[in-house]
Amino acid sequence: MKDIYEECPIYKKKLITFRKTKMEDAQELLKCYSDKKAVQFFNSDNCNGDNFYYETIERMKQAIDFWNFSYKSKYFVRWTVILNDTDEKIGTIEMFHRISDDEFNHYGVLRIDLQSKYETRPIIDEVLEIVSENFYKVFDVKAILTKAIPEATERITSLVQKRYKPINRKFMIYDDYFVNFENE
Repeated sequence: MKDIYEECPIYKKKLITFRKTKMEDAQELLKCYSDKKAVQFFNSDNCNGDNFYYETIERMKQAIDFWNFSYKSKYFVRWTVILNDTDEKIGTIEMFHRISDDEFNHYGVLRIDLQSKYETRPIIDEVLEIVSENFYKVFDVKAILTKAIPEATERITSLVQKRYKPINRKFMIYDDYFVNFENE
């Protein structure tokens, strides 16, 4: 298996495709990151105060620059989520293998950022299917953590259906995390 940081794969399902985020995505991704309804669902935990609400193309490009730097530095991978029918870029997802001196050592952390109109079960179901089919192996993790605040009802319904369970305790200092183990 190739190192994901050497060659970033493209993943495709019926509704969506994941492709590594590129600077050319900035204009369309700004629709997601300037969507006030969507921002509340983004996971900005441990992101040095960045809440991922961007109002200018310059700020969106700075974020993509940082994501690309992080990829080259092997910190995390950020993919653009593309609607197959229209080629519209509707958000991003991020994944990394976490190394830490706590009970969540060697877990994957998944961030899902979607425009509010795409924060729907069919889209989230496919995101989670791609994750389940590929990310345990390519990131070498046995469990994946992701955040879903109580207001994220569509996301929580999809997570539960895909056998994610609330951890019912803090992850670092943060609440509202769900976990899925590879063989569950």
